[in-house]
Amino acid sequence: MVEESDPKITESGTITNPPLQSQDLRLSEALKKKLETLPTSPGVYHFKDKDDKIIYIGKAKNLRARVLSYFRNLKEHNGKTRLLVKRIADFELIITGSEVEALILENNLIKQFKPRYNINLKDDKSFPYICITNERFPRVFATRTLRRDGSKYFGPYTEVRQMKLVLEAISDIFQVRSCHFKMTPESIAAGKFKVCLDYHIKKCQGPCVGYQSEEDYDAMIEEVKKLLKGKTRDLVQSLTHRMKAYARELKFEYAAELKRQLEAIERYSSKQRVVSVDERDRDIFAIAREADDACGTIFKVRDGKLLGSQHYYFSNIEDEADEDLISKLMEKYYIDTTDNLPDEIFAPLLPSDLEVIEALTQKRFKETGEDKKIKVIVPQIGDKAKLVGMCMANARHLLAEYKLQKQKRGEAMAIPRSVHSLQRDLRLKTAPRRIECFDNSNFQGKDAVASMVCFVDGKPRKSDYRKFTIKTVSGPDDFASMAEIIHRRYFGSLSNELPLPDLIVVDGGKGQLSSAYHVLKDHEKAIPIIGLAKRFEEVFFPNEQYSHNLPKTSSSIKLLQQIRDEAHRFAITFHREKRSKRTLHTQLTEIKGIGEEKAKQLLKTFGSVKAVKTQTVDAIANVVGKKAAENVIKYFDKTHKPESISNENNSK
Repeated sequence: MVEESDPKITESGTITNPPLQSQDLRLSEALKKKLETLPTSPGVYHFKDKDDKIIYIGKAKNLRARVLSYFRNLKEHNGKTRLLVKRIADFELIITGSEVEALILENNLIKQFKPRYNINLKDDKSFPYICITNERFPRVFATRTLRRDGSKYFGPYTEVRQMKLVLEAISDIFQVRSCHFKMTPESIAAGKFKVCLDYHIKKCQGPCVGYQSEEDYDAMIEEVKKLLKGKTRDLVQSLTHRMKAYARELKFEYAAELKRQLEAIERYSSKQRVVSVDERDRDIFAIAREADDACGTIFKVRDGKLLGSQHYYFSNIEDEADEDLISKLMEKYYIDTTDNLPDEIFAPLLPSDLEVIEALTQKRFKETGEDKKIKVIVPQIGDKAKLVGMCMANARHLLAEYKLQKQKRGEAMAIPRSVHSLQRDLRLKTAPRRIECFDNSNFQGKDAVASMVCFVDGKPRKSDYRKFTIKTVSGPDDFASMAEIIHRRYFGSLSNELPLPDLIVVDGGKGQLSSAYHVLKDHEKAIPIIGLAKRFEEVFFPNEQYSHNLPKTSSSIKLLQQIRDEAHRFAITFHREKRSKRTLHTQLTEIKGIGEEKAKQLLKTFGSVKAVKTQTVDAIANVVGKKAAENVIKYFDKTHKPESISNENNSK
């Protein structure tokens, strides 16, 4: 195998990889310097775009090697990674002590920030756990809330029916208290409690009044833990040994109680499916995928019996390899689960990060005082391969159900009547499910901005809204401004970021429409486009002299009005923000003692710079303090002085 050398960074800021003769990638000077100082430690890296938004989070055993690998020959990356690399403007690192720590941190950060280019892995809801509380005479109950109070949690249970079956078995086999008393030796000795109905129906042995010792109760809880871990064989052996010991001591009443428990365990075990005759502990993983979705399924086999299953759904995985999905599934499961670990893992193929899985599971073993290493096996033939096949069949079934649910949700959100009406009234070939509308805003040519809003199936999709600062146009030229933003949206960086619309709406008459249409035509982009004039709500089509009037009460014109008004609101809001920042910077912040925060307080209190000029020292002092107020008054007196002198001379 030929080893590839690390990418090289040239003086011009270009990353190349000599053995691979790649297409060079131009970097900023700041990014180049950061790449040159990358450490070789394990840790987590955040890639950010030009807006300082986190777009990808990853882990690495060697941060330098991993981060630089993104900037190698782009042709070797898949489409999603190429698009990611082109958007990287900066990155941040968090160094950890080990790769396992990096994995756990990465998992938490992905949940927090939900980056655009990470695989979306979700369990679709909050699953319940069975909790054994950390208190004297522990209680056992179901919960969806995990607390860091020392309690022991078993799960999660993806099938509530299965969890209820386990709780019923515990209630049938053992006599665990259900009350919420805070029992201490002192309170029990003082007789503060009385036995409840559970004691009389043989569901509790009355520890609250001293009928059952704490040692005996704790021994029972240890047996409950064995049952929850699936160790029914060990539990049966323990109870059988105790039953025979009681019989030898002629304590037949105690022996009869243990015999009842053994029979209840037998009934519970008979409901569990035996999938392996060798009675080993195993976790079985499988992945089913279709298009951009996938489902990962885990079978939990203990003592050869299937205790239950768990599943996760993936999205945004079109360019991901199966090995990566299996690896992500295992990482997610072993970070989340509180169950005891098995001896073996079965999977249809080896995970891409096998070392990470082994390190993660070894860490879990050490936490329980064991020094074991889990085996990851890919069965090829026989019963073990059939187990993986059964897990795979469940994954396919769950994925089919998931796709069906998505399809049903799509039917529930069927194309609205207004969208169909718009298709009819505008004579469009397809329903305009995605509509993008553009509007300009400026004040006498200053602070020129534009907005783009997006409606999907007649509803705003605010995540796809975009703001534009006009860059190439000077003065109040709405036609040229419209041409600029149309070009930037459909032929600039946004062309790869957002899907193309089914209809473009330009807020304005024939002039704005003509400017936008010619940009599309020059680049041979065939997207339906119309103009909507504000005065009479006239609709203009390209290359047509006269406007069209849609029925004033039709749902189609109401939809267009809603989209146009939203674009106008978005543009005006952006324009005001931009103008306010400029005014704030050029006037108030020039005053000695008035920083940005005090300037904001003045504007918030008085509404405008003009209003600040008319205030008294005392009024301004109430907002920013006396000294700063005096500076404000002096500044505005000074700026108005030439005008007052001029007026005085004219009067003479």
